[in-house]
Amino acid sequence: MSESRFPAEAGTMLRDVGRSSNPWGKAQSERAAWADGLDVRVLEPGDPAPEILYWVGCAASFDERARATARATATLLLRAGLDVAILGPRESCTGDPARRMGDEFTFQEQARQNVGTLGDAGVTRIVTSCPHCFNTLGNEYGDFGGDYEVVHHTELLAELLADGRLEAPAGEEAITYHDSCYLARHNDVLAAPREIVSRIGRPLEMARSGKRTFCCGAGGAHMWMEERGSAINEERAREAAATGADTLAVACPFCTMMLDDGVKQTGGELRVADVAVLLAESLERG
Repeated sequence: MSESRFPAEAGTMLRDVGRSSNPWGKAQSERAAWADGLDVRVLEPGDPAPEILYWVGCAASFDERARATARATATLLLRAGLDVAILGPRESCTGDPARRMGDEFTFQEQARQNVGTLGDAGVTRIVTSCPHCFNTLGNEYGDFGGDYEVVHHTELLAELLADGRLEAPAGEEAITYHDSCYLARHNDVLAAPREIVSRIGRPLEMARSGKRTFCCGAGGAHMWMEERGSAINEERAREAAATGADTLAVACPFCTMMLDDGVKQTGGELRVADVAVLLAESLERG
């Protein structure tokens, strides 16, 4: 980071973050397309601050598989009666992949822009379904004047279930939960996703779980790099299949993409789905 050295193959991603405000290089006007048909308020300049801002993140904004998580999360929060809003095209990449790559300049540029936007909007409480955004907003933006209460969507959903604002029927589906590195290892979010899984299905733990979880392969901005050696996502997919579960539950959009690919590449039949998607489906059945 001090030398701003980063792999040449990361150049396209870094240029897209700087130019388009997201690693996918998509137009910011498409950032709220996932919410089409949902009654989600897009926070405009001058609007009153919401009770809670849903920070969607780039992955759930632009990747089709991850968008299902955003739709499920927003639907559940609205169903619980929360005053929730999104920034839409005013939301920008937190800069996390740039910092992990060693491009501190791009990270700080994104951080200052986002802190300014959040400050102008009067936001104090944020929920996000991306552990990378969760870690950056909660642990790193304080250095740039961003002081917020940041919760992961599994924490808020578990809280809403405990308070009776959401009610899910018990289920018998065998579910194994994959701990995201930025939730379990770095931020000790272990109980909340498991509370949700245990409410809607029959949990089965993998050998490597909790604080000793195994990465999906996207960490450290490796989502945009070629792997050296054996494919991490395939190894993790085989570990999940070994539990005998029907569903592999995740709580991170990058884990969703990586492990879904891992299951397909290993010929497995596990369904990969975010806990919010599984909870929303459970409520619909109920």
